[in-house]
Amino acid sequence: MAILKCIIAEDEQRTRAIIRARLEKLGHQVLAEAENGVQAIELVRLHRPDIIIMDIKMPEMDGLEAARNIVTQWPCAILFLSSFNEEELVEQAGDAGALAYLTKPFRKEDLGPAVQIAVQRFKQIQAQSKEIDQLKETIETRKLIERAKGILMDRHNMSEEEAFKRIHYQARNQNKKMREIAQSIITASDLI
Repeated sequence: MAILKCIIAEDEQRTRAIIRARLEKLGHQVLAEAENGVQAIELVRLHRPDIIIMDIKMPEMDGLEAARNIVTQWPCAILFLSSFNEEELVEQAGDAGALAYLTKPFRKEDLGPAVQIAVQRFKQIQAQSKEIDQLKETIETRKLIERAKGILMDRHNMSEEEAFKRIHYQARNQNKKMREIAQSIITASDLI
């Protein structure tokens, strides 16, 4: 397992020390520790960790609220620790962005696998999100090219194949993407 950059957010100092010792024994780097959700958010913003191990019940701001902020602004893997294991709380943790959940007191051997799974799931989610964004971009590009082909076919009495070749040729000659050429054709058409 790769060395992970970690932040611990836990209001109990003794529990933070146990978590830190276990993470360091596993070879991970603990960047910082927080006593509440507000500090946790700030530390994630500053350090951009691979994972934050966070208690749910903390003063000032609980872990659920902090997780919602972290997921939307500086995403990283989130592992919740809690003395509570009610179904509703576990569900709320999942909704807030948790990728793993351990109940306190936890066995020290449970932390390593939970951290590994949380980080692995986070990487999978990030990869899927990137793939979705690329697919959306591809669809949007295809729509623009189709629209530009239609304009060329109407205005210059071209076949679909000729219109496509024209866009492709212009993109290659101008060292631009076909999407950019298609957008130029659409913009020019809108001006006329």
